[in-house]
Amino acid sequence: MTDLDAVLGNAGPTGLKERIAAELAAVRERSLAYTDADDDLLVRQHSPLMSPLVWDLAHVGNYEELWVLREVGGIEPLRPEIDQLYDAFRHPRKDRPSLPLLGPAEARKYVSGVRGRVLDVLDQVDLTDPDPLRSGGYVFGLVLQHEHQHDETMLATIQLSRRPGLVRDGELPPGRPAADPEVHIPGGVFRMGTDTIGWAYDNERPAHRLYLPGYLIDRHPVTNGAYMEFIEDGGYRDPRWWLPQGWEWAERNGVEAPLFWTRDGGTWWRVRFGREEPVPPDEPVQHVSWYEADAYARWAGKRLPTEAEWEKACGGRRYPWGEADPGHLGRWANLGHRAARPAPAGAFPDGASPYGVEQLIGDVWEWTDSWFQPYPGYRCFPYEEYSKVFFGETYRVLRGGSWATHPSAVRTTFRNWDYPIRRQIFAGFRCARSEE
Repeated sequence: MTDLDAVLGNAGPTGLKERIAAELAAVRERSLAYTDADDDLLVRQHSPLMSPLVWDLAHVGNYEELWVLREVGGIEPLRPEIDQLYDAFRHPRKDRPSLPLLGPAEARKYVSGVRGRVLDVLDQVDLTDPDPLRSGGYVFGLVLQHEHQHDETMLATIQLSRRPGLVRDGELPPGRPAADPEVHIPGGVFRMGTDTIGWAYDNERPAHRLYLPGYLIDRHPVTNGAYMEFIEDGGYRDPRWWLPQGWEWAERNGVEAPLFWTRDGGTWWRVRFGREEPVPPDEPVQHVSWYEADAYARWAGKRLPTEAEWEKACGGRRYPWGEADPGHLGRWANLGHRAARPAPAGAFPDGASPYGVEQLIGDVWEWTDSWFQPYPGYRCFPYEEYSKVFFGETYRVLRGGSWATHPSAVRTTFRNWDYPIRRQIFAGFRCARSEE
């Protein structure tokens, strides 16, 4: 789905409302598919890093109630007693199983009731109202992206459960070797961030001009095969490649390979949604922490790109290939869970940026060397807990989305962030180096 303001310009308020309603139906179908399982799976905590799946399901309904029904619709709270249960800042994930959460059946009933009222608000709201939550349907974009983000979180939880048969797979185009593994990005000024994308979050704003010297960046994300070479060369046993904090983390936790990998003789195996399979060498590596990505880059004689370098490599467009909506099964990127894995390197040549950098969108979130910081002139909207409270030197920025990211929840300006030790997310990386 393209941004709501673009749809508004083409179809007017009526067409926009129809499109929003269709997207609301589609995202809810996705959420219910990922929670179509026995109650034990839904209420159990599969890792202290993640909430029970039933918490995510009720949380997306509570978020819709807060923003659409109460803030825009002026409707009295439906279940005010549960607000604190689904406040992500009040209860850490590890503590959520001990809360008196709605059970699976009650959670489904609650989110269905909220959604019915949301559609009533959509029918009545004036999308040309200059109020920033109403204008162009911003609040609906807010809840749609939020739910898709939790759907990706649900997939990470299901992966951690190691339960087979819950997640569909699909077909992907074949990869192809790169004639030149690196792309040169010339020095100069470029425009970072956005002032024009209607769905963009506050941390993507405002657009600002930034000078970067020339650099080289990998054409594709680092593959499993390349990462295996790092392991075989003793990368996890040599502190030269690691920051002290990363080395201490890896030693303390016995980290010797990406999460879900094991070695049997001369073969690396992985567990992918409950299925054990050989690690395919041509796919981008995923389930690696920032510390692992940084260590690999040092071993390879390179470094991680800054987020500015990553964004400049996209060529200054909404998507690397241009303005066209990536769609669910588009020819430009592996998004929207078309398959439950990254596509082989070189699988989407049509998605290359004007510089020739490929697979910047989809497949794996890409760690960058940047801390999550506000842009010059940043203004908080619509609430501090989305971005502002995370700024500082605690979280590293990831860019580009993964195979599990919905097309409506990613663009070249989108910024994700996480702790540098996190590995359960669908994260990989590519390397860069300064121009000699």
